[in-house]
Amino acid sequence: MRDALLAEDLVVLLGRLKALMADRKEFLIELDGKVGDSDLGLTMSKGFAAAADAVAGATDPAGKVLARAGMAIAKAAPSTMGTLVATGFMRGGKALEGVESVGTPELRRFWAAFLDGVVERGKARPGEKTVLDALVPVVRSLERSEAEGEGLRPALRAAAAAAAGGVEATKEMVAQRGKAAAFQEKTRGLPDAGATVGLMLVEAFRDFVDEP
Repeated sequence: MRDALLAEDLVVLLGRLKALMADRKEFLIELDGKVGDSDLGLTMSKGFAAAADAVAGATDPAGKVLARAGMAIAKAAPSTMGTLVATGFMRGGKALEGVESVGTPELRRFWAAFLDGVVERGKARPGEKTVLDALVPVVRSLERSEAEGEGLRPALRAAAAAAAGGVEATKEMVAQRGKAAAFQEKTRGLPDAGATVGLMLVEAFRDFVDEP
């Protein structure tokens, strides 16, 4: 169990994300293929493999580790979702410039900047059945946790629960962005694939911090 994340912890966490995205590749391909082009699993597995490899053995501060991971994702996975996730990590890393350890306030800064980057690049709004529908609840949850002085572990548990609620809510939405938008009502009843990736990222942070 960790009260804060150091740069070396983030390097390990990115290695876990590499393994997670490789393990869930077929799941994401199938989910994305229902109303998309089936490349999400490949994009995420390739992107996070590159991110983990780019930071392996790094001795940079926490923010630079995250930003370097984002740059690697951008280069390895230049698809729509790859670009959004890459932008999120780069913006989030920049927001933590000079930070030595990541507690709840720093984590809120990371995810708020991540969200801002995704909004700026993707031009979407909450409720349009995109990754934003997972990320906005995460940032709001972390804002509450920071205001209440919660530690990293309960803050991430609450954030992951908020993201899960956001993904569940996308089942009732009709896609308005990307290739899924062409399917309109056929997208209702399905969780958004991008939001699912957002949930997976937050859950990976939670699970890492929860480890004894």
